[in-house]
Amino acid sequence: MSIFTELESNVRSYCRSFPVVFNTAEGARLYDEEGLEYLDFLAGAGTLNYGHNHPRLKKALLEYIGRDGLVHGLDMATTAKRDFLKTFRETVLEPRGLDFKVQFTGPTGANAVEAAMKVARNNTGRTQIVAFTNGFHGVTMGALGATANQHYREAAGIPTAGVTFLPYDGYLGSEVDTATYLEKALDDGSSGLDHPAAILVETVQGEGGINVATAEWLQSLQALCRKYGLLFMIDDIQMGCGRTGRFFSFEEAGLDPDVVTLSKSLSGYGLPFAVVLLKPGLDTWKPGEHNGTFRGHNLAFVTATEALDEFWRDDAFSKEIQRKGEIMRERLEAMAALDDRGRISVRGRGMVQAIDVSTGDLAGRITRDAFRRHLVIETSGDQGQVVKCLPPLTITEDELREGLDRLEASVRTAVTDDARQHLLRAGVRGA
Repeated sequence: MSIFTELESNVRSYCRSFPVVFNTAEGARLYDEEGLEYLDFLAGAGTLNYGHNHPRLKKALLEYIGRDGLVHGLDMATTAKRDFLKTFRETVLEPRGLDFKVQFTGPTGANAVEAAMKVARNNTGRTQIVAFTNGFHGVTMGALGATANQHYREAAGIPTAGVTFLPYDGYLGSEVDTATYLEKALDDGSSGLDHPAAILVETVQGEGGINVATAEWLQSLQALCRKYGLLFMIDDIQMGCGRTGRFFSFEEAGLDPDVVTLSKSLSGYGLPFAVVLLKPGLDTWKPGEHNGTFRGHNLAFVTATEALDEFWRDDAFSKEIQRKGEIMRERLEAMAALDDRGRISVRGRGMVQAIDVSTGDLAGRITRDAFRRHLVIETSGDQGQVVKCLPPLTITEDELREGLDRLEASVRTAVTDDARQHLLRAGVRGA
């Protein structure tokens, strides 16, 4: 590991949590250079929904490279791009009755968010965006403006601008409807909230701690956008591509957003790829106004096309995700019950499930112990207090249960140690 500490920037993070050198990967399993196996409950922070090196995607990619298919083409027309667009329309847009133009941005989710913000501002003539507490949308300057976490915002070096933060669903407790507050603020000329260009929201806040918005709250936001002429923008970068059960995380709520950002698992193979989906009437760009050298990543087009064809021609995969999500939820509920002090709660949708253990210290001990049991899993939330399960959607049921067994053992160990320390501090003999 010495080369990484000697030469790589201090900004590195994941390698600090998982201090081994990984070498190969297949499906839901990682292997280090010593050949030791690890189960992956991180999945590239939601980038590997179809697992590592899916055989069909790998075969298509190797064949494309083998025939000297175009790798880099700026935004020129290519066969790979054409195949992706046709398949995306056939498997995603048309079955859902969605009418979107597809904008290829630079290959990161943050770049897609930057473009979406420009779409909103340029189409409305207004500058402010409403985003939400605990939201995460990226760390480039525009996207960082909509990212709530102080840890990321302080790194900017200058104040961010152009975004007003309002409380997310449940932020003020289950009894407070924060959408009602937003409506009041929009209605009141003395609220201090000028009418924004758009509302930008995650249906499930991933980095924010797996905070799940209700369908009713999301529907209220959409209704407010329609009422006041705001664009309704959904960041589906981590929760899209099937993570919550359907291809888009907003489908269950019956939403019809104006703009959607996608990245992470869109390529299906871990290759960088991002798009903005926008209603045709919003596609007012002049050629090249938002560009990027890598906005036409043809290798990602190839694997994305194969992933769509393999998993999204019917609803079988969606049903499988929902079934595995129920297994995860049941097991996590059992883990929460291990703590007789009532500090652990469960949250999530589909195959993004988590336990909130109240403190970052306890969550950190759980994930460190899990890694010692060869389970790769991370934390999220404002204090790192949420242990987040993001296994590949293609994980087998046996692998899923095996990973949950390892996590449960780590939770049990941490909770038991915590209880013992609590008793010792209370002066209980024999603890």
